[in-house]
Amino acid sequence: MKVPFLDVRSAYVELKPELDQAVARALDSGWYIFGEEVARFEKAFAEYTGTRFAIGLGNGLDALRIALMAMGVSEGDEVIVPSNTYIATWLAVTQCGARPVPVEPDAGTLNIDPQRIEQAMTSRTKVILPVHLYGLPAQMAPILELARRRGVRVLEDGAQAHGARYRGERIGGHGDAVTWSFYPGKNLGAFGDAGGVTTNDAELADRVRTIANYGSKVKYVNEVCGVNSRLDPIHAAALAVKLPLLDAWNARRAEIAGYYRRHLQGTSVRLPVAHPDCESSWHLFPVFSQRRDALQARLKGAGIETLIHYPIPPHSQQAYRSLGYGKGAFPIAEAMAETELSLPIGPHMTLEQAAYVCEIIAGFE
Repeated sequence: MKVPFLDVRSAYVELKPELDQAVARALDSGWYIFGEEVARFEKAFAEYTGTRFAIGLGNGLDALRIALMAMGVSEGDEVIVPSNTYIATWLAVTQCGARPVPVEPDAGTLNIDPQRIEQAMTSRTKVILPVHLYGLPAQMAPILELARRRGVRVLEDGAQAHGARYRGERIGGHGDAVTWSFYPGKNLGAFGDAGGVTTNDAELADRVRTIANYGSKVKYVNEVCGVNSRLDPIHAAALAVKLPLLDAWNARRAEIAGYYRRHLQGTSVRLPVAHPDCESSWHLFPVFSQRRDALQARLKGAGIETLIHYPIPPHSQQAYRSLGYGKGAFPIAEAMAETELSLPIGPHMTLEQAAYVCEIIAGFE
């Protein structure tokens, strides 16, 4: 049996008539920057996330960078980031001229540990940037309480958390803003790079829109030094078609995750920890093994595709050598990098495929 890590084409096949019609409508409109398709998706996504504003942007990294710029982050500032995350979270901070300050995760949930954040804060801390890693929301209540007490902003990285819930409310507006990636492999994916920001703050939303459009609200009148990052109308049209299916697709992911959790109990792999406050979007299903590389090879030999998220933590990347973090600086993140393996999961995966994955893992024992 062949088990792909994620079958992105099946989402297109499932919605082919509607997607083809939406893309054709966008092409026929003659509006290829901004326009009705973008406005329609922004309105729908704001309603879905329970926020006042959604702004479509070019990609997830741009969303992070522009949101930080809109929050006034610049040279000399510090931003609290997880020690374990995709490097885009750190890159956005660096691109603003600020310094990323890593904080280790809770060893159970694998998200940034609220108890460690305050110890890392200084007078230069401008923003706390939690990531809802693998689709499981971070512990927002203590993070928000700390931020309010210390007078700093909270920007959430929701790239993996489309449809996830914290204390019953969808991720989208717990903090000052949330950034999104609509990369094709995300739970809500476009047909190329795309991203966005949601917020309940009208002034912040206005700044994000302005910065993303060359720093301009009126053509040829530039208020600030902005960038060019706008959601493509064709992607917006496709995302608007997919959005009503997101909860059903997440439910299918949850079914696969539940199967894994039941049938991998008692094996040598460590399973992701649930939290009563959180409903994961199950963007990924990470397991942890001291024999990770051998297990991955065994699964590959059986026709099962897996990925590692992420094999090199940001502080160990050559790009951040100048920060001076040596091996052992963030042992929890390093241990995750050495043992994490993401199993196949997606809305078009079958329980038969999940059973086959469990069978091979059990046999590996």
